[in-house]
Amino acid sequence: MPPVALRIFQEEDGTVPLLEWLDALQEDARTKCYARLERLAACGHELRRPEADILRDHIYELRVALQGMQYRMLYFFHGREAVILSHGIAKRGAEMPNKEIDLAVARRRAFSADPDGHTFEGDPPWES
Repeated sequence: MPPVALRIFQEEDGTVPLLEWLDALQEDARTKCYARLERLAACGHELRRPEADILRDHIYELRVALQGMQYRMLYFFHGREAVILSHGIAKRGAEMPNKEIDLAVARRRAFSADPDGHTFEGDPPWES
């Protein structure tokens, strides 16, 4: 299983949706999300259910469950070597809201047009 580099999407205004979402989580949920992100880095394209799943339009979800809550981190691939992490949501139901997938699709387009302008340059918190 070839490892992939995890990159975090950054908006044009400098905000980093995934990191803001992770910072707002309770510590136990954040810890589980960090562990899942490390698995994604290690397994890349080979990561499958129950840990990850494809949604549509080349958008994937990284899946974490804790105490009846479903945590999802949406991402897409940039070539074979990189994963771009769009954002995260917490939900109770089984369905992923279409607006969340649409948001990740829009971020995928923005990233493809300007990868350098949409890549967070800091160190990911799960690596510290």
